[in-house]
Amino acid sequence: MNNNSNVSHGEDDQRKKESLDSRFNQTLRNVQGLLKGRSIPGKVLLTRRPDPLDDSGFQRSPSYQRSFSQNDAGTSDDMDKSMEGGNTNNSASHTTVNKLRSSTSNIENVAKEVPKSAVGARATDSARVMKFTKELSGQMVILERLRELAWSGVPPYMRPNIWRLLLGYAPPNSDRREGVLRRKRLEYLDCVAQFYDIPDTERSDDEINMLRQIAVDCPRTVPDVAFFQQAQVQKSLERILYTWAIRHPASGYVQGINDLVTPFLVVFLSEYLEGSIDSWSISDLSSENISNIEADCYWCLSKLLDGMQDHYTFAQPGIQRLVFKLKELVRRIDEPVSKHMEDQGLEFLQFAFRWFNCLLIREIPFDLVTRLWDTYLAEGDALPDFLVYIFASFLLTWSDKLQKLDFQELVMFLQHLPTHNWTYQELEMVLSTAYMWHSMFNSSPSHLAS
Repeated sequence: MNNNSNVSHGEDDQRKKESLDSRFNQTLRNVQGLLKGRSIPGKVLLTRRPDPLDDSGFQRSPSYQRSFSQNDAGTSDDMDKSMEGGNTNNSASHTTVNKLRSSTSNIENVAKEVPKSAVGARATDSARVMKFTKELSGQMVILERLRELAWSGVPPYMRPNIWRLLLGYAPPNSDRREGVLRRKRLEYLDCVAQFYDIPDTERSDDEINMLRQIAVDCPRTVPDVAFFQQAQVQKSLERILYTWAIRHPASGYVQGINDLVTPFLVVFLSEYLEGSIDSWSISDLSSENISNIEADCYWCLSKLLDGMQDHYTFAQPGIQRLVFKLKELVRRIDEPVSKHMEDQGLEFLQFAFRWFNCLLIREIPFDLVTRLWDTYLAEGDALPDFLVYIFASFLLTWSDKLQKLDFQELVMFLQHLPTHNWTYQELEMVLSTAYMWHSMFNSSPSHLAS
Protein backbone atom coordinates (compact mmCIF):
# COMPACT_ATOMS: atom_id res chain seq x y z
CA MET A 1 0.00 0.00 0.00
CA ASN A 2 2.79 2.35 0.98
CA ASN A 3 4.68 1.43 -2.20
CA ASN A 4 1.65 2.33 -4.33
CA SER A 5 1.32 5.63 -2.48
CA ASN A 6 5.02 6.47 -3.01
CA VAL A 7 4.74 5.65 -6.72
CA SER A 8 1.68 7.87 -6.97
CA HIS A 9 3.45 10.76 -5.25
CA GLY A 10 6.47 10.25 -7.50
CA GLU A 11 4.31 10.38 -10.61
CA ASP A 12 2.59 13.54 -9.34
CA ASP A 13 5.95 15.21 -8.71
CA GLN A 14 7.15 14.22 -12.18
CA ARG A 15 3.99 15.61 -13.78
CA LYS A 16 4.38 18.89 -11.85
CA LYS A 17 8.01 19.20 -12.94
CA GLU A 18 7.11 18.52 -16.58
CA SER A 19 4.25 21.02 -16.36
CA LEU A 20 6.57 23.63 -14.89
CA ASP A 21 9.18 23.03 -17.58
CA SER A 22 6.47 23.23 -20.23
CA ARG A 23 5.18 26.55 -18.83
CA PHE A 24 8.75 27.86 -18.65
CA ASN A 25 9.43 26.96 -22.29
CA GLN A 26 6.11 28.36 -23.47
CA THR A 27 6.63 31.63 -21.62
CA LEU A 28 10.14 31.89 -23.01
CA ARG A 29 8.76 31.44 -26.52
CA ASN A 30 6.18 34.16 -25.81
CA VAL A 31 8.94 36.53 -24.72
CA GLN A 32 10.95 35.70 -27.85
CA GLY A 33 7.95 36.41 -30.02
CA LEU A 34 7.36 39.75 -28.37
CA LEU A 35 11.02 40.66 -28.73
CA LYS A 36 10.91 39.90 -32.44
CA GLY A 37 7.95 42.28 -32.64
CA ARG A 38 10.28 45.08 -31.40
CA SER A 39 8.53 45.44 -28.06
CA ILE A 40 10.78 46.66 -25.30
CA PRO A 41 11.41 44.26 -22.42
CA GLY A 42 12.37 44.03 -18.84
CA LYS A 43 13.80 46.58 -16.50
CA VAL A 44 13.94 49.44 -18.96
CA LEU A 45 11.29 51.36 -20.82
CA LEU A 46 12.36 53.78 -23.53
CA THR A 47 10.78 57.22 -23.87
CA ARG A 48 11.61 59.52 -26.72
CA ARG A 49 12.58 63.12 -26.08
CA PRO A 50 11.53 65.13 -29.13
CA ASP A 51 13.82 68.10 -28.46
CA PRO A 52 17.25 68.34 -26.86
CA LEU A 53 17.95 69.75 -23.43
CA ASP A 54 19.61 73.12 -23.36
CA ASP A 55 22.18 72.54 -20.67
CA SER A 56 22.23 68.90 -19.64
CA GLY A 57 24.82 67.82 -22.20
CA PHE A 58 22.87 64.81 -23.43
CA GLN A 59 23.07 63.82 -27.11
CA ARG A 60 21.61 66.44 -29.46
CA SER A 61 20.15 63.97 -31.90
CA PRO A 62 16.72 62.47 -31.02
CA SER A 63 17.60 60.31 -28.06
CA TYR A 64 16.12 57.73 -25.78
CA GLN A 65 16.40 57.69 -22.04
CA ARG A 66 15.70 54.92 -19.61
CA SER A 67 13.02 54.94 -16.95
CA PHE A 68 12.39 52.13 -14.51
CA SER A 69 9.13 50.23 -14.59
CA GLN A 70 7.41 49.64 -11.27
CA ASN A 71 8.08 45.91 -11.31
CA ASP A 72 11.81 46.44 -11.85
CA ALA A 73 12.65 49.20 -9.40
CA GLY A 74 15.34 47.07 -7.75
CA THR A 75 18.92 46.82 -8.88
CA SER A 76 20.45 43.94 -10.77
CA ASP A 77 21.94 42.73 -7.49
CA ASP A 78 18.50 42.70 -5.86
CA MET A 79 17.13 40.58 -8.69
CA ASP A 80 20.03 38.18 -8.54
CA LYS A 81 19.60 37.78 -4.78
CA SER A 82 15.92 37.06 -5.20
CA MET A 83 16.83 34.13 -7.46
CA GLU A 84 19.19 32.53 -4.94
CA GLY A 85 16.53 31.36 -2.52
CA GLY A 86 16.64 27.67 -3.34
CA ASN A 87 19.20 25.24 -4.66
CA THR A 88 16.86 22.72 -6.24
CA ASN A 89 16.05 22.76 -9.93
CA ASN A 90 12.36 23.06 -9.08
CA SER A 91 12.91 26.19 -7.01
CA ALA A 92 15.17 27.75 -9.62
CA SER A 93 12.66 26.98 -12.37
CA HIS A 94 9.83 28.48 -10.32
CA THR A 95 11.79 31.69 -9.75
CA THR A 96 12.71 31.96 -13.41
CA VAL A 97 9.10 31.46 -14.50
CA ASN A 98 8.08 34.30 -12.19
CA LYS A 99 10.78 36.49 -13.75
CA LEU A 100 9.48 35.59 -17.20
CA ARG A 101 5.90 36.42 -16.23
CA SER A 102 7.03 39.77 -14.87
CA SER A 103 9.05 40.52 -18.01
CA THR A 104 6.19 39.40 -20.25
CA SER A 105 3.80 41.64 -18.35
CA ASN A 106 6.14 44.58 -18.80
CA ILE A 107 6.44 43.92 -22.54
CA GLU A 108 2.68 43.73 -23.00
CA ASN A 109 2.18 47.01 -21.15
CA VAL A 110 5.00 48.89 -22.82
CA ALA A 111 2.83 50.38 -25.56
CA LYS A 112 0.77 52.11 -22.88
CA GLU A 113 3.79 53.47 -21.05
CA VAL A 114 6.04 54.66 -23.88
CA PRO A 115 3.99 57.69 -25.04
CA LYS A 116 5.11 60.44 -22.68
CA SER A 117 4.60 64.17 -22.89
CA ALA A 118 7.58 66.29 -23.78
CA VAL A 119 7.41 67.87 -20.37
CA GLY A 120 7.52 64.48 -18.66
CA ALA A 121 10.52 63.30 -20.68
CA ARG A 122 12.37 66.55 -20.04
CA ALA A 123 11.66 66.30 -16.31
CA THR A 124 13.00 62.76 -16.21
CA ASP A 125 16.21 63.84 -17.98
CA SER A 126 16.61 66.73 -15.57
CA ALA A 127 16.00 64.39 -12.64
CA ARG A 128 18.74 62.04 -13.87
CA VAL A 129 21.20 64.90 -14.20
CA MET A 130 20.31 66.05 -10.69
CA LYS A 131 20.91 62.53 -9.35
CA PHE A 132 24.35 62.39 -10.95
CA THR A 133 25.15 65.87 -9.62
CA LYS A 134 24.08 64.88 -6.12
CA GLU A 135 26.20 61.69 -6.18
CA LEU A 136 29.28 63.59 -7.36
CA SER A 137 28.90 66.56 -5.03
CA GLY A 138 29.57 64.77 -1.75
CA GLN A 139 32.98 64.33 -0.16
CA MET A 140 32.73 60.55 -0.65
CA VAL A 141 31.13 59.12 -3.80
CA ILE A 142 29.07 55.96 -3.17
CA LEU A 143 30.22 53.86 -6.11
CA GLU A 144 27.32 51.40 -6.05
CA ARG A 145 24.81 54.22 -6.46
CA LEU A 146 26.94 55.76 -9.19
CA ARG A 147 27.10 52.40 -11.01
CA GLU A 148 23.33 52.05 -10.87
CA LEU A 149 22.88 55.49 -12.43
CA ALA A 150 25.66 55.09 -15.00
CA TRP A 151 24.30 51.76 -16.28
CA SER A 152 21.55 53.65 -18.09
CA GLY A 153 23.88 56.19 -19.66
CA VAL A 154 25.98 59.12 -18.49
CA PRO A 155 25.60 62.77 -19.63
CA PRO A 156 28.58 63.33 -21.96
CA TYR A 157 30.02 66.28 -20.04
CA MET A 158 30.11 64.14 -16.86
CA ARG A 159 31.70 61.08 -18.50
CA PRO A 160 35.38 61.85 -17.86
CA ASN A 161 34.97 62.17 -14.09
CA ILE A 162 32.48 59.31 -13.81
CA TRP A 163 34.55 56.87 -15.88
CA ARG A 164 37.64 57.61 -13.76
CA LEU A 165 35.60 56.86 -10.63
CA LEU A 166 33.92 53.70 -11.98
CA LEU A 167 37.28 52.21 -12.97
CA GLY A 168 38.87 52.98 -9.61
CA TYR A 169 41.47 55.27 -11.19
CA ALA A 170 40.19 58.32 -9.31
CA PRO A 171 39.46 57.72 -5.60
CA PRO A 172 35.89 58.22 -4.35
CA ASN A 173 37.18 60.60 -1.66
CA SER A 174 37.14 64.05 -3.26
CA ASP A 175 39.86 65.37 -0.93
CA ARG A 176 42.35 62.83 -2.32
CA ARG A 177 41.28 62.90 -5.96
CA GLU A 178 43.39 65.75 -7.32
CA GLY A 179 46.55 64.54 -5.60
CA VAL A 180 46.13 60.95 -6.81
CA LEU A 181 45.53 62.01 -10.41
CA ARG A 182 48.58 64.30 -10.34
CA ARG A 183 50.78 61.50 -8.99
CA LYS A 184 49.51 58.89 -11.50
CA ARG A 185 50.02 61.27 -14.42
CA LEU A 186 53.60 61.88 -13.37
CA GLU A 187 54.12 58.13 -13.05
CA TYR A 188 52.93 57.66 -16.63
CA LEU A 189 55.38 60.33 -17.82
CA ASP A 190 58.19 58.46 -16.09
CA CYS A 191 57.15 55.21 -17.78
CA VAL A 192 57.14 56.86 -21.22
CA ALA A 193 60.60 58.30 -20.61
CA GLN A 194 61.89 54.94 -19.38
CA PHE A 195 60.37 52.63 -22.00
CA TYR A 196 59.26 54.62 -25.07
CA ASP A 197 61.58 57.60 -25.44
CA ILE A 198 64.69 55.49 -25.92
CA PRO A 199 66.65 54.42 -29.02
CA ASP A 200 65.97 51.03 -30.58
CA THR A 201 69.49 49.96 -29.62
CA GLU A 202 68.24 49.75 -26.02
CA ARG A 203 65.26 47.55 -26.90
CA SER A 204 65.21 43.78 -27.27
CA ASP A 205 64.22 42.21 -30.60
CA ASP A 206 60.82 41.31 -29.19
CA GLU A 207 60.24 44.90 -28.07
CA ILE A 208 61.25 46.24 -31.50
CA ASN A 209 58.83 43.83 -33.20
CA MET A 210 56.05 44.77 -30.77
CA LEU A 211 56.56 48.50 -31.35
CA ARG A 212 56.58 47.89 -35.11
CA GLN A 213 53.25 45.98 -34.88
CA ILE A 214 51.69 48.77 -32.83
CA ALA A 215 52.88 51.33 -35.39
CA VAL A 216 51.20 49.28 -38.12
CA ASP A 217 47.92 48.91 -36.19
CA CYS A 218 47.47 52.53 -35.09
CA PRO A 219 46.55 53.84 -38.58
CA ARG A 220 44.01 51.00 -38.86
CA THR A 221 42.26 52.06 -35.66
CA VAL A 222 38.67 53.29 -36.29
CA PRO A 223 39.51 54.03 -39.95
CA ASP A 224 36.10 55.55 -40.69
CA VAL A 225 36.63 58.40 -38.17
CA ALA A 226 38.95 61.03 -39.64
CA PHE A 227 40.14 62.24 -36.23
CA PHE A 228 42.03 58.99 -35.66
CA GLN A 229 43.96 59.49 -38.90
CA GLN A 230 45.75 62.55 -37.48
CA ALA A 231 49.45 61.74 -37.07
CA GLN A 232 49.58 63.20 -33.56
CA VAL A 233 46.60 61.09 -32.45
CA GLN A 234 48.28 57.95 -33.77
CA LYS A 235 51.48 58.89 -31.94
CA SER A 236 49.52 59.19 -28.68
CA LEU A 237 47.94 55.79 -29.29
CA GLU A 238 51.37 54.31 -29.96
CA ARG A 239 52.83 55.69 -26.72
CA ILE A 240 49.89 54.45 -24.63
CA LEU A 241 49.86 50.97 -26.17
CA TYR A 242 53.59 50.39 -26.10
CA THR A 243 53.92 51.59 -22.49
CA TRP A 244 51.00 49.39 -21.46
CA ALA A 245 52.46 46.36 -23.24
CA ILE A 246 55.90 46.76 -21.66
CA ARG A 247 54.32 47.08 -18.22
CA HIS A 248 52.16 43.97 -18.80
CA PRO A 249 54.57 41.32 -20.10
CA ALA A 250 52.19 38.40 -19.42
CA SER A 251 50.17 39.44 -22.45
CA GLY A 252 52.22 42.11 -24.18
CA TYR A 253 50.50 43.83 -27.07
CA VAL A 254 47.65 41.93 -28.71
CA GLN A 255 45.85 43.21 -31.81
CA GLY A 256 42.48 44.55 -30.72
CA ILE A 257 43.75 46.33 -27.63
CA ASN A 258 44.33 49.36 -29.87
CA ASP A 259 40.54 49.60 -30.30
CA LEU A 260 40.00 49.58 -26.53
CA VAL A 261 41.94 52.82 -26.06
CA THR A 262 39.72 54.83 -28.41
CA PRO A 263 36.66 55.37 -26.16
CA PHE A 264 38.92 56.63 -23.38
CA LEU A 265 40.78 58.93 -25.75
CA VAL A 266 37.56 60.51 -27.06
CA VAL A 267 36.02 60.92 -23.60
CA PHE A 268 39.09 62.50 -21.99
CA LEU A 269 39.71 64.74 -25.02
CA SER A 270 36.14 66.03 -24.64
CA GLU A 271 37.27 67.88 -21.49
CA TYR A 272 39.47 70.08 -23.69
CA LEU A 273 37.87 70.09 -27.17
CA GLU A 274 34.33 71.17 -27.99
CA GLY A 275 31.92 70.36 -30.78
CA SER A 276 31.88 67.30 -33.03
CA ILE A 277 34.82 64.90 -33.12
CA ASP A 278 34.96 65.59 -36.87
CA SER A 279 36.19 69.13 -36.11
CA TRP A 280 38.73 68.18 -33.42
CA SER A 281 42.45 68.74 -33.82
CA ILE A 282 44.75 67.42 -31.12
CA SER A 283 47.38 69.96 -32.18
CA ASP A 284 45.20 72.64 -30.55
CA LEU A 285 46.19 71.25 -27.14
CA SER A 286 49.27 71.95 -25.05
CA SER A 287 51.78 69.15 -24.55
CA GLU A 288 50.85 69.08 -20.85
CA ASN A 289 47.17 68.50 -21.64
CA ILE A 290 48.04 65.80 -24.18
CA SER A 291 50.23 64.10 -21.60
CA ASN A 292 47.43 64.19 -19.00
CA ILE A 293 44.95 62.72 -21.51
CA GLU A 294 47.36 59.93 -22.44
CA ALA A 295 47.97 59.16 -18.78
CA ASP A 296 44.24 58.93 -18.06
CA CYS A 297 43.80 56.62 -21.06
CA TYR A 298 46.73 54.45 -19.96
CA TRP A 299 45.52 54.01 -16.38
CA CYS A 300 41.88 53.45 -17.36
CA LEU A 301 42.91 50.85 -19.96
CA SER A 302 44.99 49.14 -17.28
CA LYS A 303 42.06 49.09 -14.84
CA LEU A 304 39.69 47.75 -17.50
CA LEU A 305 42.01 44.93 -18.57
CA ASP A 306 42.92 44.00 -14.98
CA GLY A 307 39.44 42.42 -14.84
CA MET A 308 39.96 40.34 -17.98
CA GLN A 309 43.64 39.48 -17.99
CA ASP A 310 43.27 36.03 -19.52
CA HIS A 311 41.50 37.55 -22.54
CA TYR A 312 44.87 38.64 -23.89
CA THR A 313 47.37 36.10 -22.58
CA PHE A 314 48.69 33.28 -24.79
CA ALA A 315 45.86 31.59 -26.76
CA GLN A 316 43.41 34.02 -25.14
CA PRO A 317 41.64 31.39 -22.99
CA GLY A 318 39.31 33.93 -21.37
CA ILE A 319 37.78 34.84 -24.71
CA GLN A 320 37.46 31.20 -25.75
CA ARG A 321 35.63 30.45 -22.51
CA LEU A 322 33.17 33.32 -23.06
CA VAL A 323 32.55 32.30 -26.69
CA PHE A 324 31.56 28.84 -25.43
CA LYS A 325 29.17 30.43 -22.90
CA LEU A 326 27.69 32.57 -25.67
CA LYS A 327 27.04 29.48 -27.78
CA GLU A 328 25.26 27.76 -24.86
CA LEU A 329 23.17 30.83 -24.07
CA VAL A 330 22.05 31.27 -27.68
CA ARG A 331 21.16 27.56 -27.83
CA ARG A 332 18.91 27.99 -24.77
CA ILE A 333 17.29 31.26 -25.86
CA ASP A 334 16.82 30.67 -29.58
CA GLU A 335 17.23 27.00 -30.47
CA PRO A 336 16.22 27.40 -34.15
CA VAL A 337 19.08 29.87 -34.75
CA SER A 338 21.52 27.72 -32.80
CA LYS A 339 20.55 24.59 -34.72
CA HIS A 340 20.69 26.34 -38.10
CA MET A 341 24.17 27.70 -37.44
CA GLU A 342 25.30 24.25 -36.30
CA ASP A 343 23.76 22.58 -39.36
CA GLN A 344 25.62 25.04 -41.60
CA GLY A 345 28.90 24.26 -39.83
CA LEU A 346 29.40 27.79 -38.51
CA GLU A 347 31.47 28.00 -35.32
CA PHE A 348 30.86 30.87 -32.91
CA LEU A 349 34.62 31.47 -32.74
CA GLN A 350 34.50 32.49 -36.40
CA PHE A 351 32.59 35.69 -35.63
CA ALA A 352 32.28 36.15 -31.85
CA PHE A 353 36.01 36.08 -31.13
CA ARG A 354 36.36 39.58 -32.60
CA TRP A 355 33.36 40.78 -30.59
CA PHE A 356 34.99 39.79 -27.31
CA ASN A 357 38.45 40.88 -28.44
CA CYS A 358 37.34 44.41 -29.40
CA LEU A 359 34.20 44.68 -27.20
CA LEU A 360 31.94 45.40 -30.22
CA ILE A 361 33.78 48.62 -31.15
CA ARG A 362 34.14 47.42 -34.76
CA GLU A 363 30.52 46.29 -35.01
CA ILE A 364 28.54 49.48 -34.24
CA PRO A 365 28.81 53.16 -35.25
CA PHE A 366 31.57 54.82 -33.26
CA ASP A 367 29.27 57.55 -31.95
CA LEU A 368 27.34 54.85 -30.02
CA VAL A 369 30.44 53.31 -28.42
CA THR A 370 30.73 55.64 -25.42
CA ARG A 371 27.08 55.00 -24.50
CA LEU A 372 27.72 51.25 -24.67
CA TRP A 373 30.81 51.69 -22.50
CA ASP A 374 28.79 53.50 -19.82
CA THR A 375 27.11 50.15 -19.22
CA TYR A 376 30.36 48.20 -19.54
CA LEU A 377 32.08 50.27 -16.85
CA ALA A 378 29.02 50.29 -14.60
CA GLU A 379 29.13 46.48 -14.55
CA GLY A 380 32.60 46.57 -12.96
CA ASP A 381 34.07 43.15 -12.17
CA ALA A 382 30.94 41.44 -13.51
CA LEU A 383 31.56 42.78 -17.03
CA PRO A 384 33.07 39.64 -18.65
CA ASP A 385 30.03 37.51 -17.80
CA PHE A 386 27.58 40.26 -18.77
CA LEU A 387 29.26 40.60 -22.18
CA VAL A 388 27.87 37.14 -22.99
CA TYR A 389 24.32 38.43 -22.56
CA ILE A 390 24.95 41.65 -24.50
CA PHE A 391 26.45 39.71 -27.41
CA ALA A 392 23.61 37.15 -27.39
CA SER A 393 21.10 40.00 -27.55
CA PHE A 394 23.16 41.64 -30.31
CA LEU A 395 23.34 38.44 -32.38
CA LEU A 396 19.66 37.57 -32.01
CA THR A 397 18.62 41.01 -33.23
CA TRP A 398 18.83 39.27 -36.63
CA SER A 399 17.31 35.94 -35.55
CA ASP A 400 14.92 35.61 -38.51
CA LYS A 401 17.52 36.72 -41.05
CA LEU A 402 20.19 34.30 -39.78
CA GLN A 403 17.94 31.27 -40.28
CA LYS A 404 17.65 32.00 -44.02
CA LEU A 405 21.39 32.14 -44.78
CA ASP A 406 23.77 29.38 -45.81
CA PHE A 407 27.31 29.08 -44.44
CA GLN A 408 28.98 31.55 -46.80
CA GLU A 409 26.18 34.07 -46.41
CA LEU A 410 26.29 33.73 -42.62
CA VAL A 411 30.01 34.44 -42.54
CA MET A 412 29.67 37.50 -44.78
CA PHE A 413 26.64 38.82 -42.90
CA LEU A 414 28.22 38.47 -39.44
CA GLN A 415 31.44 40.11 -40.62
CA HIS A 416 29.54 43.10 -42.06
CA LEU A 417 26.49 43.55 -39.85
CA PRO A 418 23.95 46.19 -40.99
CA THR A 419 24.42 48.53 -38.03
CA HIS A 420 25.69 51.63 -39.86
CA ASN A 421 22.28 53.33 -39.45
CA TRP A 422 21.81 52.32 -35.82
CA THR A 423 20.76 54.95 -33.31
CA TYR A 424 20.64 54.95 -29.51
CA GLN A 425 17.23 53.27 -29.74
CA GLU A 426 18.64 50.04 -31.21
CA LEU A 427 21.51 50.02 -28.71
CA GLU A 428 19.16 50.49 -25.75
CA MET A 429 17.07 47.62 -27.08
CA VAL A 430 20.11 45.33 -27.09
CA LEU A 431 21.09 46.36 -23.56
CA SER A 432 17.63 46.02 -22.04
CA THR A 433 17.16 42.59 -23.62
CA ALA A 434 20.55 41.56 -22.28
CA TYR A 435 19.55 42.72 -18.81
CA MET A 436 16.35 40.69 -18.94
CA TRP A 437 18.13 37.50 -20.02
CA HIS A 438 20.83 38.03 -17.41
CA SER A 439 18.13 38.31 -14.74
CA MET A 440 16.50 35.10 -15.93
CA PHE A 441 19.52 32.89 -16.51
CA ASN A 442 22.59 34.09 -14.64
CA SER A 443 21.53 32.79 -11.23
CA SER A 444 19.96 29.66 -12.71
CA PRO A 445 22.83 28.01 -14.56
CA SER A 446 20.95 24.70 -14.73
CA HIS A 447 18.76 26.27 -17.41
CA LEU A 448 21.83 26.56 -19.61
CA ALA A 449 22.78 22.91 -19.16
CA SER A 450 22.01 20.38 -21.83
